[in-house]
Amino acid sequence: MRAPHPPLKQYYQNEADRGGWVRHLFDRTAGDYHRVERLMAFGTGSWYRRRALERAGLVSGMRVLDVGAGTGLTACEAARLTGDARLVIGIDPSAGMVNSARVPPGLAMKIGSAEAIPAEAHSADFLSMGYALRHIGDLPAALHEFKRVLAPGGRLCLLEITRPEGRLARSLLRAYMRGFVPWVARGLARHRDTPELMRYYWDTIDACVPPAAILAAMTQAGFVEVRRHVELGIFSEYCARAPAAAPGVSAA
Repeated sequence: MRAPHPPLKQYYQNEADRGGWVRHLFDRTAGDYHRVERLMAFGTGSWYRRRALERAGLVSGMRVLDVGAGTGLTACEAARLTGDARLVIGIDPSAGMVNSARVPPGLAMKIGSAEAIPAEAHSADFLSMGYALRHIGDLPAALHEFKRVLAPGGRLCLLEITRPEGRLARSLLRAYMRGFVPWVARGLARHRDTPELMRYYWDTIDACVPPAAILAAMTQAGFVEVRRHVELGIFSEYCARAPAAAPGVSAA
């Protein structure tokens, strides 16, 4: 497994086209992302993100990298928990998302990808990713990069929406996310491509590898204490720790 799902040919033709197509889609629709996210999450997005980060062990004073930060929704909750926005850096490959970010003063937003994070080795105590795992082009490479930037013993928390196991629940979620949300987005959005973003959002959820494969990839990358917490059958929190430094071995 390299990417979390095979190429979706109704949008782009092959793996080489994926990154550019996805980045440009997010560039075009960035101005609508906050508005439509509230619709998808029934207004609970901020509360849930904060609770998930707390469950994963984020506490005051930690240095945080939020990868795939988008417009800063997860990074903002991380800043609240750390108590200092200057301790949080948001990273995203989409210039449109970074430029549209709504973050507190002191929280830096940078251009970068999960596979090439613009940060020094061992520079973070906590790395988060909010609903962007499906958009990674090379999951093993990204996980190794996450381990590189985390300090020994640092914590990892990947938030993701997972396709429900039951047929009825899957059908209901598909109807909501691929039908209702794009329909409402057509009226709320400022950009004509925002409904397509919402349809693509569901299609990546539907095509994503199962949770067991993601947990196995985390273990293969060298993370320890790998686990998955699930809320409402669809909200997955993939959590782990970077291995601690061996006795007498410098983390540098």
